[in-house]
Amino acid sequence: MKLIGSVLFLIFYFVVSLVIYTAAIPLFLGPRIVVIRGAQFWAKAMLWALRIFCGQTYEVRGCEHVPRGAALVASKHFSMWETMAFMVLVNDPAIVLKRELMWVPFYGWYGIKMGMIPVDRSAKASAIRLMRRKAKAAIEAQRQIIIFPEGTRRMPGDPPAYKPGVAGLYSYLEVPCVPVALTSGLVWRNSGFIKNPGHIVVEFLPPIAPGLKRDAFMAELENRIETATNGLLGEFHAN
Repeated sequence: MKLIGSVLFLIFYFVVSLVIYTAAIPLFLGPRIVVIRGAQFWAKAMLWALRIFCGQTYEVRGCEHVPRGAALVASKHFSMWETMAFMVLVNDPAIVLKRELMWVPFYGWYGIKMGMIPVDRSAKASAIRLMRRKAKAAIEAQRQIIIFPEGTRRMPGDPPAYKPGVAGLYSYLEVPCVPVALTSGLVWRNSGFIKNPGHIVVEFLPPIAPGLKRDAFMAELENRIETATNGLLGEFHAN
């Protein structure tokens, strides 16, 4: 059944994505927020399909900590699931993503229009300045910047590998940072076609106020995310 559901989801993903991407082309003539709303419709469709075909449900905890205005949201990263989910979990997301994704037809075009923030992993000074400018513009527009501080997807149980880029944005932007723990890696593996049924928990944690020194911020962020994530994973295994 898992194989059948995974195949059906993959078909749904490509067919519906193609239809929505094509139908939404006229939105390029409108304001950015209209394209954001279109992307949120797409993300809701994908989450619906995961529930119907793969038996994946989710809940959000700590809703009182979900930012409504300018904020930096730093999340654990296990799978593609959260890159879709954050489109609907916050109001106006600006996701920090690999620059190479902006070259993908349709996906990249919409990413540019939506004001996503590309990051060049070569970490050249010019690339860092560009990322900062785009991040600053997002904050001035009262958007929520989504960043995965480990830089890539991990597996549940892997040792943490936090990168300093999140601290650079935190110091530069001078806004609260909201840590996020989640359990998506238990049902949607980093690599692998099969989508397992199960219940995903996303927990928004109390924000870290701006103003901490780099080392103190990194230690606090990692401790909060890892402690909460391990607690959520423990709940799953206890059940």
